[in-house]
Amino acid sequence: MLLDGDEWRRTFDAFQRDAWRFEAQPTYTMPKETENVARFLRGEPKPADHNSRWHERVNDYVASGRSIGRVRITRRPLTDYQRYQFSWGIPGNIQAGEDIRILDVTHDDYGLPLLGTDWWMFDETQVVHLNFRPDGTQINRELFTGDITPYLEWKHIALAYSVPFFEYAKEAE
Repeated sequence: MLLDGDEWRRTFDAFQRDAWRFEAQPTYTMPKETENVARFLRGEPKPADHNSRWHERVNDYVASGRSIGRVRITRRPLTDYQRYQFSWGIPGNIQAGEDIRILDVTHDDYGLPLLGTDWWMFDETQVVHLNFRPDGTQINRELFTGDITPYLEWKHIALAYSVPFFEYAKEAE
């Protein structure tokens, strides 16, 4: 089942305990971010309200006793998009309350599925695929209806081998 617009928002907001994302694309081509990525690459300052709507949502989830996090997959060298996220995106998301970890797969993929699909897991009971083209353009969001056992294992692996964002960023300097 495809989840678009309001249906996606309702599905996302319905989690009771935790929302967790496996984020594996080296680049995301999102129309809402195009200008900010260009600004970053030109060396301009980050706008004060950068990603503020997401930060408000994260704050609300955390204030209600829920947790939200992700593991961001990287390879060296980082893409321009990843450098943008490391500088402009991730620190603010963490400040808003999101737990973001980094898993560098430059030398080992840890048996994880790394191409074409990211996913959100809600309350360790529901998975939604985020399907992408090779250029990072999202194709759709799709409720997964099969056995989530492999996803639970992939989440466990990703968390076990990843490091907190600021630890990784410090080493990357």
